[in-house]
Amino acid sequence: MLFWLRAILAIGTFVFAGAARAQTDGPSVPINASVIRDIAVGAAAAVEQNYVFADRAADIAKHIRGKESSGGYASIRTAQELRLQLETDLRSVNGDKHLMVLFSPIPSAGLAPSSPSTKVTEEERRYYSYANSGFVKAERLEGNIGYLDIRGFSKPEALQDVAAAAFGFVADTAALVIDMRHNGGGWPAGVAWVTSYLFRDRVHLNDLLHRKNNRIEAFWTTPGVPGRKFTERPVYVLTSKDTFSGGEEFAYNLQALKRATVIGEVTGGGAHPVKPFRLSEHFEVLVPFARAVNPITKDNWESRGVQPDIAVPADAALNRAYLAALQAARAAELDPVLVADQDRAITAARLAASNAGKK
Repeated sequence: MLFWLRAILAIGTFVFAGAARAQTDGPSVPINASVIRDIAVGAAAAVEQNYVFADRAADIAKHIRGKESSGGYASIRTAQELRLQLETDLRSVNGDKHLMVLFSPIPSAGLAPSSPSTKVTEEERRYYSYANSGFVKAERLEGNIGYLDIRGFSKPEALQDVAAAAFGFVADTAALVIDMRHNGGGWPAGVAWVTSYLFRDRVHLNDLLHRKNNRIEAFWTTPGVPGRKFTERPVYVLTSKDTFSGGEEFAYNLQALKRATVIGEVTGGGAHPVKPFRLSEHFEVLVPFARAVNPITKDNWESRGVQPDIAVPADAALNRAYLAALQAARAAELDPVLVADQDRAITAARLAASNAGKK
């Protein structure tokens, strides 16, 4: 469920990237021609019937069936080989990184529910509690700059308390840096809930256009989230090539709304939410069933990634954002005592950046 726990459960629509890639260790699972055929054919059918683009779905399914029937998987000897090869083949037609194959060595254990719900299960609650619902750090940096490190978006029911506490901690800072460099995604509703702390009023963030019936699912901020908000003051979002899915949506939405400056690297490029489909007691496939449509750009970040406003290597993004935040805070400050404090912080940050550049 949560990629930092090495679990393999997808959590509803967007997934925590890495969840399908980081497989748990366990007993070996017998793999033979019959098992391989069933898994491959089942994956092809799930994609053909559910993938977000019907024409691409037919192409992907044809490719998998053709490879299976021509003996393309005959050399596979282990479940992990099958998982990796099938996932590679599913993505080979159009590069959709949200097409994932999940494997569990323990029958049914850790696999995604057949009907994802917005309600938090007891199993999810344990994972969310362990990982603090994705909030890794809330900090006040020198010069009164807030910093939040968020590595995933759980369901709103699970993250309400921790989000309120985190934003309450940074509520009086002069500017806020939100770190998405290690964020692999999560629930769109969780993205919307966290984003609510950055806007005073109700704001339209994103739509999901479903393949089936062309249904539109809209996501808006919630004006009445508990605790204190961080509105009007500057916000900076850090990105990396590992920022994915819901982490990308968070950055993309704020950039489109001109609420934040995005600093770092181009992100991974995954804008299609997924649903799990069971292939066997050990395997599942995650199939994108909808696409994100931003109400401002009328587009999304699929395959291209979020383009940063200020492009720098990921490991330099925090210092760059911190300096920008300090400079913005200093420009708005009138108290000479606080200005002097911010000047000292700016000098220290510039020195740190200079020393880092010499390494």
